[in-house]
Amino acid sequence: MNISRYLKSDLIKLNLQTQVEYDPQTGELTKRRLREAKIRLLTEMVEVMELSGRVGNPSRLVTDLYNREKKASTAIGHGIALPHVRTYQAKDLIIAVGRSVEGIEFDAPDGKPVHLFFVMAAAPYDDSLYLRVFKALAENLRFGYFRDRLLNAAEEFDIIRAFREME
Repeated sequence: MNISRYLKSDLIKLNLQTQVEYDPQTGELTKRRLREAKIRLLTEMVEVMELSGRVGNPSRLVTDLYNREKKASTAIGHGIALPHVRTYQAKDLIIAVGRSVEGIEFDAPDGKPVHLFFVMAAAPYDDSLYLRVFKALAENLRFGYFRDRLLNAAEEFDIIRAFREME
């Protein structure tokens, strides 16, 4: 599947601003602080998604993404998370890509911070395309050399080019 056709340079943010705030007294990450970090990250990514012109209510989209995240973490390990949701707040399939050089704690199964976020939203009636894109995205991301290429992208279009060359 040609994932690159669903990626747009203006929906890619190579320098995410979200920071995880650890408890100042214990230096640990509490559940509350992890929840707040996830909400801040999802909010930052929805702001990027809004540039597509295909987001209904942004705050509801953040809520929908977070509610999906509460069911099970969308972090898959190897520094990758795929927050995704089918919602009426998406007028069409939207994919936003975010990169954090420092990494953000996101409940990954390997316990490591997440560096690459691929946030997807689609209308509830768009199951077929949504699932095909999700599967193709996950298949591409299983390759370490490909993940490294995304982590080292100098410009937004380098992300799109990497996907284009994988197909």
